[in-house]
Amino acid sequence: MIRETQNYDALVELFIENGLEFSEDEPVQATDIIKCWEAVKGDELIGGCVLAMRQKKYIIDGIAVKPEFRKENIGSGLLNQAIDYLKKKKASELYLVARAPGFFKTQGFKSITREDAPEFFECFRCDQYQKTCFPEVMVLNI
Repeated sequence: MIRETQNYDALVELFIENGLEFSEDEPVQATDIIKCWEAVKGDELIGGCVLAMRQKKYIIDGIAVKPEFRKENIGSGLLNQAIDYLKKKKASELYLVARAPGFFKTQGFKSITREDAPEFFECFRCDQYQKTCFPEVMVLNI
């Protein structure tokens, strides 16, 4: 079941457990959390998605599904919650940084160059960028 949640801290914990980087030591651009969704099976949190805004642009500030549930279309369901919300708001774009760009390409996202990307993604300033970590900045035209 996918539902809206206010439990951002639990989602951050899920993101960290699933390899997304969250660090309180690194400076992060000001981010306004818009909505959060969780996927649960029974009482277990198995996925989550955070829609946020930075510099007046909508971003997916985190999305993850536990590995054992990744073939059940939960990621698509979570992402579609955010996209449906943005369609109602008549938004035109949604950005994200993808460590699994293949999945997001199947959802209609397109990779963009660093030069074309908004300057609010911390990845570009990270010491690991393009050395041990190769994320892609992507955009979905809504």
